[in-house]
Amino acid sequence: MSDLSSYEAKIRAAASPAELDVLELDVFSRKHGALTLALKDLATLPAAEKVKKGQELNHWKTVLTDALTERRRTFTAQSVGTLASEDKLDVTLELPPRPRGHLHLIPEFIRQVDDVFARMGFQFVDGPEVESEKYNFNDLNIPEHHPARDSQDTFWLMGNEGETDPAKRFVLRTHTSGVQIRYASTHKPPFRIIYHGKTYRKDSDATHSPMFHQFEGMMVGKDVSLANLKAVLVTAMRELIGRDVEFRFRTGFFPFVEPGLEMDMMWQGDESESREGKWLEMGGCGMVHPNVLKNCGIDPDEWQGFAFGFGVERPLMIKHQIPDLRSFYHGDLRFLRQF
Repeated sequence: MSDLSSYEAKIRAAASPAELDVLELDVFSRKHGALTLALKDLATLPAAEKVKKGQELNHWKTVLTDALTERRRTFTAQSVGTLASEDKLDVTLELPPRPRGHLHLIPEFIRQVDDVFARMGFQFVDGPEVESEKYNFNDLNIPEHHPARDSQDTFWLMGNEGETDPAKRFVLRTHTSGVQIRYASTHKPPFRIIYHGKTYRKDSDATHSPMFHQFEGMMVGKDVSLANLKAVLVTAMRELIGRDVEFRFRTGFFPFVEPGLEMDMMWQGDESESREGKWLEMGGCGMVHPNVLKNCGIDPDEWQGFAFGFGVERPLMIKHQIPDLRSFYHGDLRFLRQF
């Protein structure tokens, strides 16, 4: 027991917390601690001596534990005393802001799109990014030799060579409109749907990107009109971008709607970087072409509806006065932290 008593004196005389930690390991270490080894030796003693030595070891365990606790308390008190008397601490100072992440502008805007259209009774649906020629072009009333199908505009997948069935020829979808065909072909009207996702076209400048995001909607019913379309889009754009946004509708041609319209918005982009000038095209819209309804198994004499397709990046460019669409994809934190 003399060895253990010497540890008590060493603990009470320890000059630093680090020295105290070393002493604690010397006594209580599971493999080589003095107390641990002494407890293991109990197994080799006769029964009569085992009880007596066991009591002594428990006594020293308590004494040494208390000594360690008391000495640590002394070091803590010294540290607090130094802080109070010597260190300058102004509790009124504000702490620096804690870094926090947030959603990128694009998924945040998409979430807002879902919220706005859900309040107008639209249901979210989804579809694949790798789409068949049938859903991406044919069923949307896009002619076989339409320029949109050219390799200059569309990313065609390898393996289409020699295949004549449009359901087995695949592209990276050029728009999310294939989702409306998939849904309308398997659901009976009336319905209101909203869908969004990545789309791909061979185009890149200040207002175009080879990969961009779209959100589209479709509403089919008995008495759906062009006035309903304009009311829905005006309401949505004012909610998503701002009450003071300036926009205009102008006639446009799209094979899948008739009549067709294009919606433009005023923006502050650099005219030298954009062919649109001060008006930026948001997307196309119109009344669903009767041929599209027929392709989906819907009787155009009984049902009618509208559809629209908008980019996600362009509304954000207007909302935040961003002159170049490509800024969304540079990964520059100085840009992203502004929002």
